[in-house]
Amino acid sequence: MKILIAVLILIFISLQYRLWIGEGSFADIDRLDQQVSVQELENVELEERNAILVNEVEELQTGMDAIEEHARNELGLIMEGETFFLIIEEESPAETSIGYP
Repeated sequence: MKILIAVLILIFISLQYRLWIGEGSFADIDRLDQQVSVQELENVELEERNAILVNEVEELQTGMDAIEEHARNELGLIMEGETFFLIIEEESPAETSIGYP
């Protein structure tokens, strides 16, 4: 009888271990829920970025205005008949001295 009770206690302890600590435990499920939440937030951010990129691709495929804007901003395009002005701001004496008032 004592052996049966000891075996039942061991089974009970092993089941409690799985319930609280082991794989599929409450802690494990909570950790997985947190990972799912983090991944869902990341997915939303990536979907928004993808939507912006899809719109940009569509604009580049359909209109010359988007291509011209991209060329002006990224590649420095100057159209024929336009004049390019480069404005250089002078640094103030406080900006040029390092560590001196």
